[in-house]
Amino acid sequence: MSFGRRLREPSREAQLFARRIVIAALGMVVLIALLLSRLVYLQLVHHDHFTTLAQENRLKVLPIAPTRGLIYSSDGVLLADNRASFSLEVVPEKAGDLSAALAQLQAYVSVGPELLARLKSELRQRRRFDSIAVKDNLTAQEVAVFSANRHSFPGFGIAGRLARYYPLGAQTVSAVGYVGRISEEELKRIDISNYSGTMHIGKEGVERFYEAQLHGEVGYQQVEVNAQGRILRVVESQAPVPGRNLYLSIDTRLQDAALKTLNGLTGAIVAIEPATGSVLAFVSNPAFDPNDFVNGISAALYKTLRDAPERPMFNRALLGLYPPGSTIKPVMAAGALEYGLRERGTPTWCPGWLQLPGVTHKYRCWQKSGHGTVDLLRSIAESCDVYYYSLARDMGIDRMHNLLSEFGMGRTTGIDLPGELAGLVPSREWKRRARKLPWFPGETLINGIGQGFMLTTPLQLAQVAAILANRGRVLEPHLVREFENPQNGRRSAFTPVERPAVSITKPEAWVAVVEGMHEVVQGARGTARATALGATYQYAGKTGTAQLFTIAQDKRIKVQDITQRLRDHALFISFAPLERPELALGIIVENGESGSHTAAPIARTLFDVYFATRRPSDAPG
Repeated sequence: MSFGRRLREPSREAQLFARRIVIAALGMVVLIALLLSRLVYLQLVHHDHFTTLAQENRLKVLPIAPTRGLIYSSDGVLLADNRASFSLEVVPEKAGDLSAALAQLQAYVSVGPELLARLKSELRQRRRFDSIAVKDNLTAQEVAVFSANRHSFPGFGIAGRLARYYPLGAQTVSAVGYVGRISEEELKRIDISNYSGTMHIGKEGVERFYEAQLHGEVGYQQVEVNAQGRILRVVESQAPVPGRNLYLSIDTRLQDAALKTLNGLTGAIVAIEPATGSVLAFVSNPAFDPNDFVNGISAALYKTLRDAPERPMFNRALLGLYPPGSTIKPVMAAGALEYGLRERGTPTWCPGWLQLPGVTHKYRCWQKSGHGTVDLLRSIAESCDVYYYSLARDMGIDRMHNLLSEFGMGRTTGIDLPGELAGLVPSREWKRRARKLPWFPGETLINGIGQGFMLTTPLQLAQVAAILANRGRVLEPHLVREFENPQNGRRSAFTPVERPAVSITKPEAWVAVVEGMHEVVQGARGTARATALGATYQYAGKTGTAQLFTIAQDKRIKVQDITQRLRDHALFISFAPLERPELALGIIVENGESGSHTAAPIARTLFDVYFATRRPSDAPG
C-alpha cells in the first residue's frame, strides 16, 4: 500500500461528511424552531403589547396646556396678563449627551450658570420624555440663530408659550401675587396629569389662592410622527379648558393713591367696602416687581430683595403683626356701654397717671399733665389712656379677650389670600398655656390701651373699622368680586360670607362710639382734627400709637435720640361717610411716631381720592 493511498479513506470521509450534514441540518432546524418560537411569541403571545409599542413609535400624545385666566381690577384694568414668549426646550431622552449639547449650544444661545443649575434641578424632578425649558423669553436673534442650527441639536426645539405678565408691577403685588416655576414640593401635591405642559403655578396672593380656577384643564393632541419624530398629521385632539378670568374688587385709582401716600414710608394700607366686605385697596410698602419671579429670579436680585432691611418681600398688610395701640379704644368703649361698666356721661378723673392699690408703679397717660374730667366721648376724641386703664381694670382681661375677638382681632378674617396670620388677643388661659405664668393685674391695664401682648394685622384693623361702620355687622373681607367663563363671557358674582354679628345690642353704644370717632377728626379737641379741615364730607376715625420699647418711669428721652427703627408705629382706623359708610380704612406706618400726624393725613388723602367722583350722602350742610 502506497503512502498516498494510506491518506485517503473514502468511507471514513463519507461518514464524516454525513455527520456534518446531519449536525448542520439539526442546527438549522433548531434555529428555525427558535425563530418560529420567537415569531409566535411576538405575533401571538405579546401581539397586543408590541402592536402598542409600534403604534406609540408612530403616534404621540402631546399635552396642550390651558390658557391661564386673566385678572382684572374692579375698574377694568388688566392686572395679570398672558404674553407671547418663545422658549428653548429639550426632551432629555432624545438629546443624547445633554452636557455636550449644552456646551455646544453656548455658541448660539447664552445659557448661564443659574439656568444650568435650574435645568439640572428640573431634570431630577421630571421624566426624561417630558419637555423641559432650557431658557425662556428668547430674543428674536436667539430664535433665528438657533433655528438655523437646529439640525445639530436633536431633542431641542423652540416652543411658543404664553408667559405671565403683571402690567402694574409692584403696585398690586401684595394682592395679586405672582406665578413661578413648579417646585419639587408642589409636584407632590398637584395633579401631574392636569399640569402636563404647564411649567408655572401660583406662588402668592390671588394667583395662589385661586390656582384651581385660574389654571383650567389640560387638553391633548394625538399626532402621527415619522422616524425622526416630526409631526406628520393630527389624528385626534381635545381642546384644553381655559382658566376662569377673575375680576377683583381692587380699585386701581385708590390702590395707586395708597401706594403714593406711603412713598418713602414703610407700612400698609387696607381699604374695605363695609356693606359687602370687598377689599378696594391692599397695599404693603415697600414692594417688589413680581415679573422678576415669573421665569426664575436671579440669585443676585433675590439676595438683594431678601436682605434689604425694609423687607420688600414681606406682605405687611397680611402678615405684619403690630400692637394696635389706641385704635382699640372705640371697641373698648362700646363694650363698656354694653356691659354696663360705664354710661355715656360717666366721668373719670385723669391726673396723667393711674396706680393700682398697693403698687408704686404709675401707668401714665400720653398727656403727661392729664386730661382732667373725661367722659366716654372725650376719652375717644382725646384718646385718654387713664380712662381705658380704669375701664380695662373693671372689664378684666378675659372679657376684653371675648369682646375684641368678636371684632375680628386675634383670629383670621377669612380673606381669600393664603397665609393670613391671626394676631393675638391675650387671656389668662393663653398666658398659662403659652408662657406657663399667671396673669398679672398690671398687664390688664397695658392691654386696655392696645399694648402688652396684643398684636394685630393691618387687615384686621381695617376689618375693625368696617365692623364699626356697619354697627356690628361682620362680613369676611374678599378680593374677588366676579368669576368669568372666557369661553362664553358669562360672569358669576362672589357671594360674601357673613359671620355672626358682634354682641353689642344697645343702639346707644353704637351712637356714642361713632360720635366719639367723629370727634377725633372733626371735633374741637380731637387728636386728628387738623387732618379733616376743609373736608366736604363727614367721617370718623381713631388714631393710635404703638410703643416699641419701654422707657423707665423716671427717665425722659427725646424723639431725636431714638433710632428710627425703635420709634413708635403710627396707626389710624377710619370710615366715611359718617352715615351709610362706603369706605373703611386700616393704616399702619412703621416708626411713624404719631397716628395723628402720620397715619391720619393718609386717610384724608384716600377719602378725597375716593370721593372725587362720588357724592357722599351726608356732606356737612
